[in-house]
Amino acid sequence: MGRSAFGHAPNDGYCHSPAMSMKPAAYKKVIGFLSIAVLFLLLTNYLALRKLDLVTRGPASGEDVKKEIVSKPESKIKPKKRVGTIVLVIDDFGYRNDQVSDGFLDLGIPITCAIIPGHAQSREFAQKAKAAGQEVIIHMPMESTVRESGEENYKIKTGMISEEIEWRIREVFKEMPEAVGMNNHQGSKATMNGKVMSVVGSVLKQEGKYFVDSRTSSATVGEKTMRSLGVPTMRRHIFLDNESDKKKIANQLEQLVKMAGKQGIALGIGHARPNTLAVLKKEIPDLLAKGFQFEFASQNVK
Repeated sequence: MGRSAFGHAPNDGYCHSPAMSMKPAAYKKVIGFLSIAVLFLLLTNYLALRKLDLVTRGPASGEDVKKEIVSKPESKIKPKKRVGTIVLVIDDFGYRNDQVSDGFLDLGIPITCAIIPGHAQSREFAQKAKAAGQEVIIHMPMESTVRESGEENYKIKTGMISEEIEWRIREVFKEMPEAVGMNNHQGSKATMNGKVMSVVGSVLKQEGKYFVDSRTSSATVGEKTMRSLGVPTMRRHIFLDNESDKKKIANQLEQLVKMAGKQGIALGIGHARPNTLAVLKKEIPDLLAKGFQFEFASQNVK
């Protein structure tokens, strides 16, 4: 083809850029460099995203990812070691249903409430005690060596035939179905009588109940008889309030605490009285802080 009027070669339809005029070897070098740069950027982004993923989700299962372990400082407050178990049985509920009786339910520890049957407040207090999460047992009237009046329709006496004793025991559990066991109210004469206690134990075994021997007599055969019959049982170790003076109650509680610390467990019996409540209210927080544990009688009978 010829030249144009301006002296240039005619346009052939192609753009003759510098890149098009680059030699093949140089072109390959540029492409290689760009490829490496792209791969480097991709790898960098992947590692950054992976690190973020590990931080937010933690390492996936099976991956060998090393984590920096930061040790937590040990607490300076050491948990109290359990130093002994105290079982508190409080007798004579049923006579009253007032601020004093309610105060025992609100002590913040397990209390085994021994309720005398047949009194105006007996049934209602049994329901209240159970609703408060406390344990209920029958405080069964039994014949004493000293002539005592009261609860004659419930009292177990040595001169009774076996059927009468059985009937009386079954009736009180019908009256207070909340009760899971029994201890003796008075009963120094009845608990010395092997025949009487054998009948008591037989009924308790049939009913699936336990027995706490209050030991109102040193000659009691209650605990021994129950064990021979396979009835879960335990004995009273300390009376807290034979004398209703606060200092003397506190001294008796101290003896109970020492016994629990020495032999691992001790059972104390108190009564639903204002001074007994006042001493327990004062001393229980300190005993808990020292590591003593309070439990129901049912948790410790054997």
